[in-house]
Amino acid sequence: MNNKIVILGAGISGLTTAYLLNKDGYDVTVLEKKNEVGGSIETVFDKGYLFDRGPNSGLETTPLIEQIVNDLKLSDQFVYANRKGNKRYILRNDVLHPLPMNPKSFLKSRLFSSRGKFRLFAELFIGRSKDGYYQSIGEFVKRRLGQEFLDYAINPFVAGVYAGNPEDLSVKSAFPKLYALEEKYGGLIKGTIKSIKERKNRPEKSKQDAKMFSFNDGMQVFPLAISEFLGEKVHLNSEVNSVETVQSGYKINYSNSGGLSSVDCNYLISTIPAYTASTLFGRFDSFLAEHLNKIYYPPVLVLFIAYDIKDIGQPLDGFGFLIPAKEKKSFLGAIWSSVLFPNRAGEGQASFTLFIGGARDPGVLTYDKDLLIKRVRNEFETLMRIVGEPIYLTYKFWPKAIPQYNLGYIEHENYFDKFEKDNPGILLSGNYREGISVGDCIKNSEKILNKIKKLSNKEGV
Repeated sequence: MNNKIVILGAGISGLTTAYLLNKDGYDVTVLEKKNEVGGSIETVFDKGYLFDRGPNSGLETTPLIEQIVNDLKLSDQFVYANRKGNKRYILRNDVLHPLPMNPKSFLKSRLFSSRGKFRLFAELFIGRSKDGYYQSIGEFVKRRLGQEFLDYAINPFVAGVYAGNPEDLSVKSAFPKLYALEEKYGGLIKGTIKSIKERKNRPEKSKQDAKMFSFNDGMQVFPLAISEFLGEKVHLNSEVNSVETVQSGYKINYSNSGGLSSVDCNYLISTIPAYTASTLFGRFDSFLAEHLNKIYYPPVLVLFIAYDIKDIGQPLDGFGFLIPAKEKKSFLGAIWSSVLFPNRAGEGQASFTLFIGGARDPGVLTYDKDLLIKRVRNEFETLMRIVGEPIYLTYKFWPKAIPQYNLGYIEHENYFDKFEKDNPGILLSGNYREGISVGDCIKNSEKILNKIKKLSNKEGV
C-alpha cells in the first residue's frame, strides 16, 4: 500500500486527477456519493433535445485536454464551437449590442457612450493599486476603466462566469491574470500589448485566446469516458462518513449498497465542494471548517427552452447575450445552445440555456418557480422577438452552484496551504481552489499530480 491514493468526488477535478495518477502508476480509488460521475457536469437527452444542466462548454486552455481526449479516443465526439459563437451580445436599454472585439469595432460600438470610450483610454495613465489583495474586481475596473465599462462589460461578464457580483469578488483570487497585468506591467492596456509575445510562447492558452469546446453528445461524455477507463477504481453510491489517521496514512470510512466499508491510503485528495469538506475535515481542524464554510455558493436556476426558428425575430448569429444588473431583468443571460454545438435541438428549431439567480438574486431559493419562469420567459421572448410558444421547456435548480472567490479569499487560500502542510498526505482540490472553470479544474489536476510525486519522493515511496 506504499502508493495508495483515495480521491473523494468523481467530478471533473477528481476524475482527471485520478486519470493522471493512475497513468503515473499510482494505485487510485475514487469514492463518489452519487450514482453517476460528473459532479456538476450533467447532460440530459429528452425528446430530441440535449440539455447540459451544468457547464455547457469548456475552454481549451491547456494541451492536457487534447491529450486526454486523444488517449480516450474521444476525437470523434470532441467539437469546437461554431465560429458564430465569437460574437457576443450585451443588453443595454433593451437592445442587444455586439460586444466589440477590436479597437475599430469598439470605436463604432453603440454599447458605450463617447464619454465611456474616452475614459477607457485614460487607463494608460492610472497607477498600480496599493492593496490589490483586498480589492474587488468592481473597485479595480472602476478605478482603471471607469464606471460605464464596469456596468456594461465587467458586471455582465462576472454574472456570466461566476453568477456573481463584481463588488464582492476579489480581483486577485477570481481574476488573477487581470490582476497580474497591473502588478507586472503597470496597467491593462500596456500589459495586454506587452504580454502578447509571452502568451505565444506558452503551451497554455489564455481564456481570451482559447477555443471553446464541447462534445457531440454533451459535456458529460468527458467524465463518463474517464470513469469507463478507470473501471472498478471508481466507486459510485459511496458516501464518506469519516476520515481517521492511521499509521500508514488515513482510513476512510464510507457507506455503500453493501453497508459500511473502509479503505486505507497513504494520500487523500478531496475534490468535494467546500461545504461538504468542512464537515468531513472539521475534526482535523476546526479553523479549516470555518474557512470552508465561509465560501459562498449562490443558487442558480438553469432554464432550457426551445422554439421554432421561424418564430424568432432576432438573428441567431452569436454565442448569446449577457445582462448588466442596471437593466433590471429577471435573469442573468442566455446561451444560444443550438447555435454553438450540434445535436442540441431538432431540425428547424433553436434551443437556449438561460441562467437565473446567482449572487445577484439569491432570492431564487424561495421564489415560486412557475411564476419566475413565466416572468423570465416573457422578458426573453420580448428581447429575442419571439412570437410563438416554446415547444420544449425544462430546468435544473442548483441550490449551491458556483463558489464565489470573494474579498478576503486569500485568507482561505493561505489556510488551505497551512492545513495541507500540517496534515501531510491530505490535499484539498476542486473548483474552490485555483479556478472554477472546466479548464481550470483540469489544469489543477496536473498540479495535484506533481504535489503527490513530490510527497511520495520525500517519503521514499
